[in-house]
Amino acid sequence: MPTQQKKIIFCTAGVLSFACALGTAAAVGTQLWVKGTMLCHTGALLVNATGQELHKFIGKIHYGLFYGERVRQCGLGGRPLHFSFFPDLLKIIPASIHVSVILFCTVLMVFALLGAGFFMFNAFGSPYETLHGPVGLYLWSFIGCSCGCLIMILFSSEVKIHHLSEKIANFKEGSFTFKTHSEQFANSFWIILVCSLVHFLNALLIRFAGFQFPFSKSKDSGTITGAADLMY
Repeated sequence: MPTQQKKIIFCTAGVLSFACALGTAAAVGTQLWVKGTMLCHTGALLVNATGQELHKFIGKIHYGLFYGERVRQCGLGGRPLHFSFFPDLLKIIPASIHVSVILFCTVLMVFALLGAGFFMFNAFGSPYETLHGPVGLYLWSFIGCSCGCLIMILFSSEVKIHHLSEKIANFKEGSFTFKTHSEQFANSFWIILVCSLVHFLNALLIRFAGFQFPFSKSKDSGTITGAADLMY
């Protein structure tokens, strides 16, 4: 492939990696990972609410990795409550999973920035066959894609398997019990998915630029080696 086209491909991949780093940083700082509604189960049972009456007992909740807000609705109007994971909810949430999600988000940002830098170096510099060469580009892309997948898997298990929303809604609620009425992942969660797909796309761009995947040997080299062995 001509050198000019390789520069365009590497610049494109570098810009995409840098955008992923910025997007991940923005996602980590927001409270738009999960949004949903919570039903005040105890209050609805006390008045035997059905149909349209249930709307008076359905509050809202949305949260991210560090903080969030829920609107407590038990028939007497909504009351917003702000909360923080550290240190308020640390005892009731699966702390190891939650900290792992934050850690992998940090790793994703770091390697996205590294990938962006090395893509630009390969576009305008003279790459040498170490971590700056094609093998390094595959490595940054693979690590970024893997971290994004791990973030989604761990956070999904925290929300769905460990019922994170219900634990938050029932925090310090002595007489009332809240149940999840609806729940869905919000914009920040899908940003991580997009970043994972972008890193996978970058690996395809490297291959499109004419570089083989790591640990793959060309047939020509094997043929030349075999011919050299026959000569000696």
